[in-house]
Amino acid sequence: MRLGIVRGHVTLTPAVEAYGGRTLVVVEPVTMENLRANNGLGGGKALIAIDELGAAEGQMVGFTEGREAANPFWPGAVPVDAYCSLIVDSIDVGQ
Repeated sequence: MRLGIVRGHVTLTPAVEAYGGRTLVVVEPVTMENLRANNGLGGGKALIAIDELGAAEGQMVGFTEGREAANPFWPGAVPVDAYCSLIVDSIDVGQ
């Protein structure tokens, strides 16, 4: 699992039936330097993730990638590469 910041939402036209009306978000992964600096910057290459939690723009989320991202949809087959699995409430990074 990695941490990222939600930078926006995605709307697909036409819709992908397998997503079943779920929300897609643009997530920018957070580098360790920016996490320690607590500056609100990400620093990683943005990706698209499915979000069933309702994360708002600017919120930090934890997300999984690869096969683990599709596990919540088992036994169905959903074409997904990243999945928001938690919304970060607070974080304490040791120096």
